[in-house]
Amino acid sequence: MKGDYQDLVDEISALLGAPATLENRDFRLIAFGAHDSEDDLAMDPVRTRSILTRQSTAAVRSWFEGFGIARATGPVRIPAAPEAGVFRGRICLPVRNRGIVHGYVWLLDPEPGPGQGPWPDPAQLDAAMEVAERIGVLLAEEARAGADLSREFRAVLTAGRGRPRDLAVEALRAALGAGGAGPHGLVCVAPWAGDTPGSVPGAAAVCAAPLRETAGDGPAVGEGRASGEGLAVLVRLRAADSLTPALNTAGRLLPRDGGAGSPPAGAGGARAAGVGEPVRDLAGLPEAWEQATAAARAALAQPRLGPVARWSAIGAYRMLAALSADPAQDPATRALLGPAHPELARTAEVFLDCAGQAGRAAAALGIHRQTLYYRLSRVEQLTGLDLDEGEDRLLLHMALKAARLNES
Repeated sequence: MKGDYQDLVDEISALLGAPATLENRDFRLIAFGAHDSEDDLAMDPVRTRSILTRQSTAAVRSWFEGFGIARATGPVRIPAAPEAGVFRGRICLPVRNRGIVHGYVWLLDPEPGPGQGPWPDPAQLDAAMEVAERIGVLLAEEARAGADLSREFRAVLTAGRGRPRDLAVEALRAALGAGGAGPHGLVCVAPWAGDTPGSVPGAAAVCAAPLRETAGDGPAVGEGRASGEGLAVLVRLRAADSLTPALNTAGRLLPRDGGAGSPPAGAGGARAAGVGEPVRDLAGLPEAWEQATAAARAALAQPRLGPVARWSAIGAYRMLAALSADPAQDPATRALLGPAHPELARTAEVFLDCAGQAGRAAAALGIHRQTLYYRLSRVEQLTGLDLDEGEDRLLLHMALKAARLNES
């Protein structure tokens, strides 16, 4: 589907002789034309941010909507506003279907050169609006499909084991039709506190589903202890050995620049995403959801793994996410993991991350080696563990990482 949008955007760009971008009605980028201009003004901050982060800020959205684009049935010309970072004027082509706006095609409004007539040519603009109408049909179909499937999709992810899950899988398979065949990837975007989008470009189904703190052979996905909700996105894969479409979808749902002024969370409060391993049959979706939620939680707990983490790449967190026990309740680690000793817990974690090498750990913590030794002795006193013993180190390291995971 994404390829269809790109082809249509390229068609508009060719008709009007200017690069176009397509965003959905929530101002999330779907496709954009290539920019080959050497003019520094060809990419103002607003347009650059839209392409790099796949979304616009709330202030920018509000400013553009103030020109009535959500109600318009034809092109809207919007003047430049340098104070808002909009150095170039815009022409907005509303993307509508049956009276409902589903998105916007944006073009930069160039300054006319000497001897040039008004741009764009009215006939070319009419042709571009016809293409925008075709885009509207695709977006409307995608929105209807996502809305129709959200209940069936959620039922698969939350049903208990046995017959309830089998029935839910069959219902989803029937609803997807031919789209249910072949490999799929499952994305978890977390945490998700906002409205569930009616559709996500390139997704077969979308729903909000509970994040779980237990997995594997423990309670079923629908039976465990919930930890908020995540956005679940089902993505059809071109091949079973390539998660690229799912990873790209996850990236589009999160802020990606991380620069100054970027929001601390994406739409719906999302801050990270996880992707499970490809599934060849829809019956594997519950396990893939456990994997995707584990990967998202790992990315939240350990930022170096994110913002989009694959389950296969999160290392020890694959096992830690499957643990149902609360490490703070273990008699050996209870005191250390309490609120009174964050510095000691951090010292122990860094020391164990450094494979027990005191020099590396002291350098990483920015403290003297003797200070490190003193803190480690305090850790041993609090826990009753001997950090010269491998099994004691393993217990403490797992407890510290599990505590980090549960805090995410």
